[in-house]
Amino acid sequence: MSKILLKNAKIVNENSIFESDVLLDGDFISRIDSDISDADARVIDLEGDLLLPGIIDDQVHFREPGLTHKGTIATESRAAIAGGITTFMEQPNTIPQTTTIEKLEEKFAIAAKDSSANYSFLFGGTNDNLEELKRLDKNACSGVKLFLGSSTGNMLVDNEEVLEKIFSNTEMVISAHCEDEGTIRANLAKYKEMYGDDIPIEMHPIIRSAEACYLSSSNAIALAKKTGARLHVFHVSTGIETNLFTNQIPLEEKKITAEVCIHHLWFSDEDYTTKGTHIKWNPAVKTASDRDKLWEALLDDRFDVIATDHAPHTLEEKDNPYMNAPSGGPLVQHALLAMLQKHREGLISLEKMVEKMCHNPAKLFDIDRRGFIREGYYADLVQVKQNVKNKVEKANLFYKCGWSPFEGVTFDSEVKRTFVNGLLAYENGNFSVEKKAKRLTFNR
Repeated sequence: MSKILLKNAKIVNENSIFESDVLLDGDFISRIDSDISDADARVIDLEGDLLLPGIIDDQVHFREPGLTHKGTIATESRAAIAGGITTFMEQPNTIPQTTTIEKLEEKFAIAAKDSSANYSFLFGGTNDNLEELKRLDKNACSGVKLFLGSSTGNMLVDNEEVLEKIFSNTEMVISAHCEDEGTIRANLAKYKEMYGDDIPIEMHPIIRSAEACYLSSSNAIALAKKTGARLHVFHVSTGIETNLFTNQIPLEEKKITAEVCIHHLWFSDEDYTTKGTHIKWNPAVKTASDRDKLWEALLDDRFDVIATDHAPHTLEEKDNPYMNAPSGGPLVQHALLAMLQKHREGLISLEKMVEKMCHNPAKLFDIDRRGFIREGYYADLVQVKQNVKNKVEKANLFYKCGWSPFEGVTFDSEVKRTFVNGLLAYENGNFSVEKKAKRLTFNR
């Protein structure tokens, strides 16, 4: 049947929670009403469970091409829909890097064949591909990614003249990883002198310090203001950076926006003792005080988006000593559950969570007909059952890397069903053989 009728849903959408039925017809939501009947539809009774718009994750690293021992678009998109993420935007630091239009389209071809979730990609800016960037159509992909601090796969843009030209020559959203490389190198030299190659993991947030983050973010924001560029600062990790952003105007009018990630909202430097390099990320997880200020900025709308920065590595890679352990970890399967747990603890409302994980990414990147539960919109939906015990264990992970920084955590909710363009793509641990994922389109 091309029609599916969802009965007895508790919908969270556009700052309200209400009970309703939802009729899906093909790819789209055709009707939202209190009591729908349709003899041609398959009926699924949600029994009062939450029904959310599909989560849109604006920052993931799915590792394909070139790093497929860590993850693939096929494996990680499956984990994503198991976590309620129906749309992802993947980053350019693969092998080869996504820094030409040709390589960008090659990624789209892989996703068209293998992805279980809707997809787009960010085009990587470098010190020497400005002319290629100028050729890129503003609706071709989700945006431009700049590494203003080195990360996994060195795409550091450190030529200030080139940087200003990039900011001046694109209408697309520029998403930036902001850490000052000079500060980090000086800090690393200091601690290598103290410890040699045996630097304790606890030094990570001191080496990749708050000062390094603030210096880079503030410089990027100053350049955006000078050039009029549309800047989105990825994974803000420090309290000091929160005051660089405003909540005085609506998102639609902001030229400078910010994202915060699940791991920076959940962990603090106190967790390095037990988690070690498994919570080594760039930017680093910092202090509990930083985490508190990130929450404040999220809740008062200085931060616009919650994302994952999902970046899997094998356990063998992560279990190396500090200097050789790569930064990043798998998060897409548990991002929604982690935020629902924070809702249960009273930290965030369901409405605010949906705004930051669904509505705002759609608005910020001008995505066509996604991110909301509306008639005529694509039927990307997530059913969540609350008040169930759901322990994270290796046996129930879908990541190719086979581990999670949340192992041992018991969440109080679970993703029961995920719909992608009207297809029941995931249900109770099982995946549809059919795929209906689509390349994102934009209204720019």
